[in-house]
This record gives sequence, structure tokens and C-alpha cells, in this order.
Amino acid sequence: MEELEIRKEIVRVCLEMERLGINQGTSGNVSHRLGEGMLITPSGVPYGEMTPEDLVFVPFEDKKAYKGKHPPSSELDFHFDILKAKKDVDAVLHNHSTYATAVAMCREDIPPCHYMVAVTGGKKIPCAKYATFGTKELSENILDTLNEGYNSCLLANHGVLTTAKSLKKALWLAVEIESAAKQYIFAKQLSNPVVLDDKEMDKILEKFKNYGLKKS
Repeated sequence: MEELEIRKEIVRVCLEMERLGINQGTSGNVSHRLGEGMLITPSGVPYGEMTPEDLVFVPFEDKKAYKGKHPPSSELDFHFDILKAKKDVDAVLHNHSTYATAVAMCREDIPPCHYMVAVTGGKKIPCAKYATFGTKELSENILDTLNEGYNSCLLANHGVLTTAKSLKKALWLAVEIESAAKQYIFAKQLSNPVVLDDKEMDKILEKFKNYGLKKS
């Protein structure tokens, strides 16, 4: 996509997160690779007021040399580090959806009590270790989790992070994770959810190679 298209798509995804109820106000943030750098949502600008021109360009050679009308998101570090380290990722989305964040506040993984946890690329929806928001430590904790083979994770006491080749798929992942978290919470209120074993999850992961928005 051309730069203007990417800018418009980031704004669209931010507004869609609000419409879907997985984010609100100025919480959460979105980024997308652009050449030798990235575009990221600005700090403190409500999604409803954001324009494509408000997005901030950050070059990979020096994240302090950003260009834009506003400073970049306070979570610049993990967006920057993920996109710089993972060449197969073009889009990073972070949100504070209610149910997934509730699980993250308990610092729990979501176990494979439903096959849809495989959207993360693994046998659970993992929860990255806690660190203060906006810190290098948080970025390192997220990368440690993603490097275990996952494309997404919960952030302890914080929210959700998804990565993909496109913003469309990153948003799809965020919605699926929120749905899985809601089902997990409801199931725990009824009883102890039955967890699928490794052998079954291996079958599911094989099937997921041709599932959903894999090419998006």
C-alpha cells in the first residue's frame, strides 16, 4: 500500500476498535511498517478526532528522529522493537478489550479449552510478564513471548497485543482473542473448563495453516 492508504487504514482500524468496543478514548495504539520505518498513532489524540496527517513516522535508524505534528504513542518502544525485529510482521495492534484485559489482570494464559486459541500460532493465548507501560522492559517481555512462536499475547495487568502482515488480520486476531477470553471467563464461572491435550492441539494447529485470514 502507498503511504496515504496506510495512514487512512490505521485511522479506520482505530475507529473500528472503538465501534467493536475493544478500545476507547486514547487507550491502545496501532502501527504499520512503512519503508525503512513505521507509522504509529500519536500520543493523546482521541481516535474520533484523529486524521491521517496526525500519524507519526518513526525511522528504524533512530526512533528519536520521528516526524509528525504530535509525539508518538507512549508505547512506541514495543511497536518499534517488534517491527524492527520481525520482518514477517507489518502491523502491530494494542488494545484494552474488557474480557481479555480481565484475564491479563490475573496474569493468566488462556489455556486451550477452545480450539480458537490456535489463532495465536500456539497452544494457548500466552500472557507476557508484567512491566510498567511505555518501558523497554515491557517491550522485552513482549518479544520474549512472541519469540516462543506466538503472533499475539496478553499483557499482564494491561491489555492485548496482536501482530500480523496486515492491519485487517491484526484486528481480526484482537476480536478473536477477546471472544476467547469472554468464553473462558464464562466457562470458569460454570465449572473447570476442559483443556484440549497436546495431541489434539497439534491437529488443530495443522488445520490452522489454512484457516481464517492467513493470507491477509
